[in-house]
Amino acid sequence: EICRRWYEQWKEYVETGDQNSSSFPGQIDNTELFEELDSYHLKERLVENEDFVLIPAEAWHKLLAWYGMVEVQPALERKVVDLPSLVKVEVYPVEIFLCLHSNMENVVTAQFSRADHIHTIQKVMMTQFDVVEGAETRLWMKSSDTSCERLRNVHVRVLDSCLSSGMVCLLPRLSAFRPSSHPSPHLPAPLAVSAEIQRNSVEEQDSYRGQPGVCGLTNLGNTCFMNSALQCLSNTPPLTEYFLRNAYLEELNFTNPLGMKGEIAEAYADVIKQMWSGRHYSVVPRIFKTKVGHFASQFLGYQQHDSQELLSFLLDGLHEDLNRVKNKEYIELRDAAGRPDQEVAEEAWRNHRRRNDSAIVDTFHGLFKSTLVCPECRKVSVTFDPFCYLSVPLPVSKDRVMEVFFVSLDPVAKPVQHRLVVPKAGKVFDLCSVLSEMTKIPANQMVVADVFNHRFYKLYHADESLSCILDRDDIFVYELNRGSMEEEGDEVVLALYLRERSHYRDYGSGSSSYGTSLFGHPLLMTVPRGQCSRPTDSQQGAGHQQPCEEEEEEEEERGECPPCLPQANRRQAKRKGCEARRRKLLFSIQAVNSNGTTERGMGEDGSAFSFTQPYVAMDWDPDMKKKYYNENEAEKYVKHQSMEVPHQQTTVQLQECIELFTTVETLEEENPWYCPMCKKHQLATKKLDLWSLPEVLIIHLKRFSYTKYSREKLDIIVDFPLRLVTYCLRYDLIAVSNHYGGLRDGHCETLLFYARNKDNGQWYYFDDSKVTYAREEQIVTNAAYLLFYHRQDKIRQPTLPAPLDSSSPTQPANDVTSPKHDGMEGATPCVNMETD
Repeated sequence: EICRRWYEQWKEYVETGDQNSSSFPGQIDNTELFEELDSYHLKERLVENEDFVLIPAEAWHKLLAWYGMVEVQPALERKVVDLPSLVKVEVYPVEIFLCLHSNMENVVTAQFSRADHIHTIQKVMMTQFDVVEGAETRLWMKSSDTSCERLRNVHVRVLDSCLSSGMVCLLPRLSAFRPSSHPSPHLPAPLAVSAEIQRNSVEEQDSYRGQPGVCGLTNLGNTCFMNSALQCLSNTPPLTEYFLRNAYLEELNFTNPLGMKGEIAEAYADVIKQMWSGRHYSVVPRIFKTKVGHFASQFLGYQQHDSQELLSFLLDGLHEDLNRVKNKEYIELRDAAGRPDQEVAEEAWRNHRRRNDSAIVDTFHGLFKSTLVCPECRKVSVTFDPFCYLSVPLPVSKDRVMEVFFVSLDPVAKPVQHRLVVPKAGKVFDLCSVLSEMTKIPANQMVVADVFNHRFYKLYHADESLSCILDRDDIFVYELNRGSMEEEGDEVVLALYLRERSHYRDYGSGSSSYGTSLFGHPLLMTVPRGQCSRPTDSQQGAGHQQPCEEEEEEEEERGECPPCLPQANRRQAKRKGCEARRRKLLFSIQAVNSNGTTERGMGEDGSAFSFTQPYVAMDWDPDMKKKYYNENEAEKYVKHQSMEVPHQQTTVQLQECIELFTTVETLEEENPWYCPMCKKHQLATKKLDLWSLPEVLIIHLKRFSYTKYSREKLDIIVDFPLRLVTYCLRYDLIAVSNHYGGLRDGHCETLLFYARNKDNGQWYYFDDSKVTYAREEQIVTNAAYLLFYHRQDKIRQPTLPAPLDSSSPTQPANDVTSPKHDGMEGATPCVNMETD
């Protein structure tokens, strides 16, 4: 595993075939992959081919032999794990806390492969804690919430047991296992487990009688995306009642080649029945997760995923497992040919039901009307297509917020951090123009640079697109003294690196050179072109001798030698002083490449130091650096007042998102439409309309915007109503899935959910295994991601009153039956929203 930046620079260096190329990568440097350099823990959510690249072990050893490695960084060697239907490199081993229940102060952190068996963990713990071989032991697993579970089968793999980093394995000796009701306050949160083992044991939960459905789901390791989909569907009344009354048993389809042999439906039914039994504070959906991973390998392991992707998979899997159609017939689609929309829509719905007939279709499926118009012959094509949920776009802002550091010409001024609002589709010059308004420095006297690891990773041209700059890049904007030369072509932008000397090394060329390491922030400056074309004494390397006599007269004039000494003594004193100064120069200047590396033939006679190679390094003597350079002070910066201005949240109405969804658009070049009249592909205009809506309407807010260079999350507040009127149908909000945190490879960081219990009408807040009461005014936030609406004409009134206060226990619900499902109904396309 190697940092992508270093690897890309090495590729460029190799592809040029020039040993003196400015792209020489230097030592292997994985600094960017680590959270901090003391323990060398990897940063979370690193993405392959974006943050790092994977190479075979043999290639790694070759690179290591050729280039070496920075400081004492560990080699990031990773195993290949053989998963069902997938072979995957294990980037993050599972890191688990190990402890004895009898001595929970003694905590050991250990890493295991997902291919290891639970028995391996048990053996490590017995060795670590001196447990006698053959002693009867039981292994318990504790996650970051309040649930505990015994690992009964020690012969399964870590992967299949759903152990993940941050969990705790407890090894209680049977004679000493007496859970205490007072966990140690000094332990980290995952280790405060003693009281929870009893509360979450099966024996304790069997006696618990709470409100059915008010039940948490244990996080099995980054499974919040799965818990979100399960909780939202659990609080969808018609589907839950369908499973609770066992109607699914008669409709399991074991032969559907598109299904999962009924296994997903059965696993889902088991989770729902546990959640609605009223006997559990929380449920561990371990079997369900294993089944999902078996049929959809992208959800294996412990990586974070998108809740909408899991929901889509689950709805499709449940549909095919419960499809009442055993043999799907071939149906030839007819063209609308000018027929009335109502007739074509009813035909399309009948055809859909002839191949797809399940409780999922009954509950969630609706119809789009799709209208395509040929730009050439004006041919109009109308089709009606089924949908299971709506993915509606959010209005994308044309602006972008960027944070940059401005470095002025003032030598004593610290860099200033600014927050800028720039055009999202703008150029680098637009960034400089906005910064110019704040600093009063002309934009044409600024150069924008990406600074990485004490060097310039890239210098941007004024006409480059801002989309090339990622939010995580460290962007510095340098003020340059441009325009002071007689002509613009008479000046060169010079990059200046700071390096510290180390030991001397022999490169086998008959000459020696000292090793160096970069430090501090690099600098940019403008110099006359003539000064870059010939070397000066100050440009010579530290190992070159300079004749002292040439400086004698000049030093005499500066009064550096006492005038009372005789001429000969004064010459000798000057020579000794010159030699002493040469031994302890503050720094020397060397020509380097863009990576800050001095190569053979560079800097020894200054010939390589020219305007075609505008990089130089100040090589500091270590003692002088320690004496005259304050690293802490050099790293400091100040914040501009723009950093104090809170980012304004944009608010849009849900209606606006639906209107965007139904806006006319032109097809993209890579996805044209074949016009039957023109007999060729055309970039037709397309318009989608909602023709008929389902009993339960799921709206997915597309919060993630993707471009060629960047991905971003839209933190727009969507003001969605609790009571929705759309296309003349009335809906009540029943569940909301929230997405918190950023985006990494399309995966979520944290999901929290709100849902209204079907039996008592009370809103609840779900955070994995924790469930608390919620108020309606808490629900609308900028994190809303999935919205579930239930048609009012299908809703029955709650059978139980809502609790009066948050401390009163809830009671089990009465038996209920599902209302009869009506067929699809065409609707007049009227849209409006209303809120209580």
